[in-house]
Amino acid sequence: MQNFTYLSAGSTYMKRQPYALSGIVGPVIALFFIALSIALSPWFSWSSNALSDLGHSVKSDVAPLYNFGLLLAGLFLVIYSVTTFTSGAKYTSCCLFISALSLQLIATFDEVYGSFHTAVSSLFFVSLGFASIIYAVERRSILAAAAFAIGFGSWAFYYARVYITGIAVPEIVSSVATVSWIVLSALGTYLGKYSEN
Repeated sequence: MQNFTYLSAGSTYMKRQPYALSGIVGPVIALFFIALSIALSPWFSWSSNALSDLGHSVKSDVAPLYNFGLLLAGLFLVIYSVTTFTSGAKYTSCCLFISALSLQLIATFDEVYGSFHTAVSSLFFVSLGFASIIYAVERRSILAAAAFAIGFGSWAFYYARVYITGIAVPEIVSSVATVSWIVLSALGTYLGKYSEN
């Protein structure tokens, strides 16, 4: 009976395992489309712009490209957060789900929507921070703890005016820091490291 239960659980995991790749594909797509949008926008400046300026549907020529990239990346992260990731970090997966949805909302409600865009952008970055904290506790991840410290530090120093630059800098720093443990967790999930509850 015990062997049967083990095999059933293993079989279920094997069916869900391919979804772990979405935890790698999502962040890669996001960073790729952000980099491509910046490369195609000579006006963009790290010293004065926000990343969302690239998605402004009226002022940016690359808005369709940028916003499509965020929507697609968010979709893959939603898939990851509700499938295999739940088996290794069920509490973090809830927070990552919120982050993924808010990423899609950033693309859907771009800067044209004013304060609503600001609200969903804030939700995205705050939820990333919470996801890092929860994952650090849930999986005892030093990388996630470091990601939170780096992300929080980048925002704290920005608002304290320790460095003067565009808000795009803390946005990309905190995002890349979080992406590091998300991708690593996806790889670990795919390889079966986090297949057990």
